Amino acid sequence: MSYNQQGRGGSYRKRYNRDRDDYDDRRPIETPDDKLKANIIKYGEVDPVEELERLEEQIRNHMPRNIPNLAEALLVSVTEQPYKIPFYAALIRLLHNPSDISTSEEQTLGRLILEEFWRGFQAYLDKVAWRETRLCVQFFAHLTVAKVISVDSMITMLRSFTAVLDEFGVSHGRAKKAALCAGDGLIIAGPSIHAHAPNVAQEIIEAIQNYTDTTTHQKWLVSPLSPICNKESPTENHVELLDALLNALTTLRDTSFEDSAICVPQPYNVYPTLDSSATRPYDLPLVLVPPEAVEMDSDSDEDVQVKKEEWPEYFIRLFPNDVSPDYTTPAGYVIRAGLLDTVDIFEVNRKDCARLLLEYPKWCLPGTFKPKPGAPTTSEPVPGKDWQLESTVIETVLGTYFLLPEAPRKSIYYVTLITELCKLSPSTVGPAVGKSIRKIYNSLSDGMDVEVARRFAEWFAVHMSNFGFAWVWKEWIPDLSLTVQHPRRAFMRRAIEFEVRLAYHDRILKTLPETMQVPDAYVIAETAPSPAYEYEDPATPHHDAAQAVLNLLRGRARVEDVITHLEALKGTLETNDEANVDSLVRSVVVHSLLHIGSRSFSHFLNAIERYLQLLKNLSNGSISNTTNGANVDARADILSNAAAFWKHNRQMVGIVFDKFMQYQIVDPTDVVGWTFTNGISGVERGGPMSLSAFEWDLLRAALDKANGRVTIAKKKVIALKKEDDDMRARVKAKEENMEVDVEAKVESEAPSDNVQLSTATKALSSLTKEQKAVFARTLDGFTSTLIPTALSTHANPGAQTIVTQEGWANRANWGGEEWNAWETWAWYRQFCRAYSPYLRTYTHTLQAVSLSKLEGNTDVASEAFKMIWNITTGQEA
Repeated sequence: MSYNQQGRGGSYRKRYNRDRDDYDDRRPIETPDDKLKANIIKYGEVDPVEELERLEEQIRNHMPRNIPNLAEALLVSVTEQPYKIPFYAALIRLLHNPSDISTSEEQTLGRLILEEFWRGFQAYLDKVAWRETRLCVQFFAHLTVAKVISVDSMITMLRSFTAVLDEFGVSHGRAKKAALCAGDGLIIAGPSIHAHAPNVAQEIIEAIQNYTDTTTHQKWLVSPLSPICNKESPTENHVELLDALLNALTTLRDTSFEDSAICVPQPYNVYPTLDSSATRPYDLPLVLVPPEAVEMDSDSDEDVQVKKEEWPEYFIRLFPNDVSPDYTTPAGYVIRAGLLDTVDIFEVNRKDCARLLLEYPKWCLPGTFKPKPGAPTTSEPVPGKDWQLESTVIETVLGTYFLLPEAPRKSIYYVTLITELCKLSPSTVGPAVGKSIRKIYNSLSDGMDVEVARRFAEWFAVHMSNFGFAWVWKEWIPDLSLTVQHPRRAFMRRAIEFEVRLAYHDRILKTLPETMQVPDAYVIAETAPSPAYEYEDPATPHHDAAQAVLNLLRGRARVEDVITHLEALKGTLETNDEANVDSLVRSVVVHSLLHIGSRSFSHFLNAIERYLQLLKNLSNGSISNTTNGANVDARADILSNAAAFWKHNRQMVGIVFDKFMQYQIVDPTDVVGWTFTNGISGVERGGPMSLSAFEWDLLRAALDKANGRVTIAKKKVIALKKEDDDMRARVKAKEENMEVDVEAKVESEAPSDNVQLSTATKALSSLTKEQKAVFARTLDGFTSTLIPTALSTHANPGAQTIVTQEGWANRANWGGEEWNAWETWAWYRQFCRAYSPYLRTYTHTLQAVSLSKLEGNTDVASEAFKMIWNITTGQEA
């Protein structure tokens, strides 16, 4: 007798099977409707052509019919798998055929599904979900070509979107998305529309063209390859989204949309044409695009965020037209638009996104892309196409990542997506990535925007960390002869700094050629990132005093005891006629606290929180109390000492500054002021002030901190107001329903003045003033740095030179001063476009406070400064 037949073994098996059966019984049962819905969504994963008629048969034979379930499956598929849209249109075309099961010729199965699908589309439109709306329009356009939807109703829909472009004061984001809905629909449905009403296509194109003509200045401001001196956006190596759409539409119009069939898959055209006398096309209901929400209440709960969609979208080109499609051609526009939608939709799963991008040729016309190496050739190359898939995908992903002023998604998504692509097909994607890196690097000195260069350095470093930090650095050795401030050398330093953060100093040092390892190359720091405790050496002045303070802090002495000791130390220093006693005490305390906190991030936070009161006292110019009010010099002193302590680790400078702002030891205005007056200006010190990517990171952190505080305060005020209004409404309703003899009781229940609301409102007002002050101080800093005629000791003389056409043409001969000035100008432009919603809100205040010093100035630098400001705030001519 076996072990499983008696004793514990048999009992265990029976119990295990019983428990497993109970578990299985608890699982949700997949109904036939669920299975059919899943089949619709997963359609085409093997072969979309072969599966199409089989799926049609499954839908027709499924009883009882659940039309809402079918429409929902189709709606999900169209809006989340846009590459399948032509094939889903073919499915509806087949279902639109009359059948014996249909109740009548007018109520075909396809028509019933379309009617229910329309309700879902209307819901997207009501919510102003532009992406989903546009994809549904593409679906309707395909069905128009398939003669399932009437041409007249499709024309009416497209006109409803072009009407948005004529709205008074329409925002660019709204206009752009409406134009894309109309343009994408016309690209697909163009053949049917042109045959039915030849003038409609020209009408739609003119509507889009008339709008784009009004955005010339905005295009220049967000062009990734536009020098400061040139008001016109160059057309080489990058293309704007709406311009690409217009070029594609114009090309199709000139051929009477005959080329649409070689640009857009039309799998439904293999089926016999529907007989309109037997099966009437479906008429789309009238569409009214909801008006743009205009918030009249200043206390809106909608946060004023940086609206990336409010700017034109420029995509860089990295490869020639025979390698990746030209975005301005009809076929190129369709390919890139499909890839962009896939990248955007599948942000939730980068691995699926990478797989789908590499499978994209399956959903394209045969011959669009070159076959993979070693794969059988299933179709002949098409003249003008036959592109490289991997190069096209990498160019599209990087083009989206480098959009200005900010990428649509977080940077880490695009970085990891490229990593996944490399892992899936290293032999084909790897070369495309390498060529992209070289192309962008070579463009750095040709006007490549500094924000694009900053993201490029981040991506390069992370990408290298995922593949062993292997790069052919020797290719860039000749560039070491360029001036230290040249964009290419600045990129090397920035990328290596990021690599060191991701690994360690000695590891990265070994990957560099010997020529780049020497200190004079200014590629990698001489020492690893580490603290620089000023009083470490016993020979250092005041070493003993600092050691005493350090021992107190290490021993976790009470704040009161430390304050008493510092007061005695201050008295001793004054007795010895020591200069700058207050500054010296602040230096000792800040260095000692940061020295204790240098072991780890948690040590740093614990030290700050334990002696927070002491730091606040010091920031106000005192030791024992905070009644003296804000002391700008004291706070600048604290920031300078923190920067000096972490001078070998600039990442920690930003972290410490951020925590000092968070704990209100310093204000964002203090950080902005310190950055413009005491910033670490590259590898050279003591010259004219300029901003590098490091200083920009400090400025951005300060601005975001001020904006975030206002956002939190505003939300709190709104919540308290709503709570107060609800309370008053309940009391009023109760009052109306109660008898007269209990009026006194109602009065006693009525809410009195809301103390919490009053306090929150005052806090919001104070933080709003701080927010204005931060932006004003930033503008002051840029003005003082870029306008030499202003009263400033930090003005850069090169700021005048580089904003002229002649100066830009002579950039090969620029020195460090000119390149520093150019980078500062570029960061000013990024500041304006990135924070334009806030700047527009406070335009008049900021102009009166910060730009008044430019009144009467007619030099080229002042004119360029005001031009960028006017474009940002909507005051351009």
